[in-house]
Amino acid sequence: MGFPGTWMTESESVVYRVVPKCACSTIGQIMFYSDHGRFFDGDIHDATGDMHKWAMESSQPIISRAVKEQQILAFTCVRNPYARILSSFFDKICGIQRNGKRYRGNLVPLLIQKYGIEVGGEDGKQEFDQIASFRRFLLFARDTIRFRKPMDPDIHWSAMSGHISTFIVNGGRYNQIFFTERFNDGMQRVLDAIETPVKVDLAQIPRFNESEGHGPKRAHPVSAYFDDLSRHLMWEIYRKDFQLFRYDFDNPDNKFPLGEVDLDEVHAKLGN
Repeated sequence: MGFPGTWMTESESVVYRVVPKCACSTIGQIMFYSDHGRFFDGDIHDATGDMHKWAMESSQPIISRAVKEQQILAFTCVRNPYARILSSFFDKICGIQRNGKRYRGNLVPLLIQKYGIEVGGEDGKQEFDQIASFRRFLLFARDTIRFRKPMDPDIHWSAMSGHISTFIVNGGRYNQIFFTERFNDGMQRVLDAIETPVKVDLAQIPRFNESEGHGPKRAHPVSAYFDDLSRHLMWEIYRKDFQLFRYDFDNPDNKFPLGEVDLDEVHAKLGN
C-alpha cells in the first residue's frame, strides 16, 4: 500500500502525512517555501513538481526509502473532530469548488434526494436551515464510514486516525503530531527540529485556507449543530480521534485539546 497522502520536501528535510481539513494547505506551502524561498502559485494540492508527493509515481521510491529509514523528521497535524466535520460540510457539501462546480459531481444531488439536506441553493448563498441539514449530512457521513453506503467514505470526513495509521502500519514513525488549534507552536517545533535550505519566519507566513469562501459561513456556535443523536454519531465515527488526540467530546464548544498527544500510544494503537 505504501504511504498515501505523504508529502516530502525536495531537499528531504521533512516528511508530512497529510490529514485533510487540518491546515494541510498552509503546511504544504511552508514546506514548499522552506526549499524554494517562494510559495507555490495556486493550491499546493495541485503542485506536481518541486516537492515529493506519494501521488506522483516518481516520488514513491524516494518517499518510501526516507520513511522506512526513519532518519528524517516525520510529522502530521490534527484538528478537533467537531470543527473538522463542520468545516467539511460547509466547504465540500454547501460550497462551490475551485472549478466552479459542486464537489464530486453528483454527490450533492444524491444527498438532497436521499437525505433531504439543503445547501443554500445553486450558488450556496441562499438562507437554509444549517443545523437540520448538517445533522442529515452527519448521518450520511456515518453511513459511508460504517457501511460504505451509499458510497465509500470521503477523505475529508473519514477519521483522522485512519489517515494517520496508514503511515505507521506500512513502516513509518511520527516524531511529532501537533494541533491545528495551536498551529504556530506546533509548526515552530517542527521547524526548530529540522534544517531547511531557506529559513522560515512563521510570523510572516500567511494562512493558506483553500476552502475559505467556498461555502456559507457557519451561523451558530459549534454546539448548536450537535444534539444528543449527533453526538452519539460523532462518538461512533470518531471515538479514536477524540481519545488519541485528547479532544473534549463533552464540550463541542471547547476546540482545544485537553492534553498533549502521547506518540507511543498513537503508534501502539494505530500500528496494528
